[in-house]
This record gives sequence, structure tokens and C-alpha cells, in this order.
Amino acid sequence: MTQPALDPCRCPLCGQPNACAMATPNTGAAAPGPCWCTLVQFSADLLKQVPEAARNKACICAACVAASEQPSQGKSQGESESDVA
Repeated sequence: MTQPALDPCRCPLCGQPNACAMATPNTGAAAPGPCWCTLVQFSADLLKQVPEAARNKACICAACVAASEQPSQGKSQGESESDVA
């Protein structure tokens, strides 16, 4: 079975458009400015989630970056459904 072709315009984690200015096809208009992703710090943990085949070939989308920065909204450790009043 072959893997689908890598699309540099899609996030390698969720598959949604990544809005990467550098991956957008040039339509003859003025060159785009720097991509939003050059202004953001990506955590090492987030970068480790990118499949090897997509590393340095496709940007992670802003939604995945934001989600990685959100603290877990689950129950605190040791709290169960029966502990909630």
C-alpha cells in the first residue's frame, strides 16, 4: 500500500490547511511576506508528533499549535466521576 502524497499546504498532524505562505503556489503576485509560522515557537513535544516523512516539508497549522499550548482540561489526577457532586 502506498502512502498519500505529502501536501505542504496541509498540516501533517490534522490534515487541515496550514496557511503556510511559503507553501502557497506563486500566482505571479508579489512574493508573500514571511509565513506566520516563522513568528511562532513550536514546542519540542509538538514537533516530535510530526511524522518523519513530513518533517521540514509541511507546517503545523495554527490550530494544532494553539491546542498544544492549552493545558489539559480533563479532571485533576485522582478525581473520578463519583467524586464530583
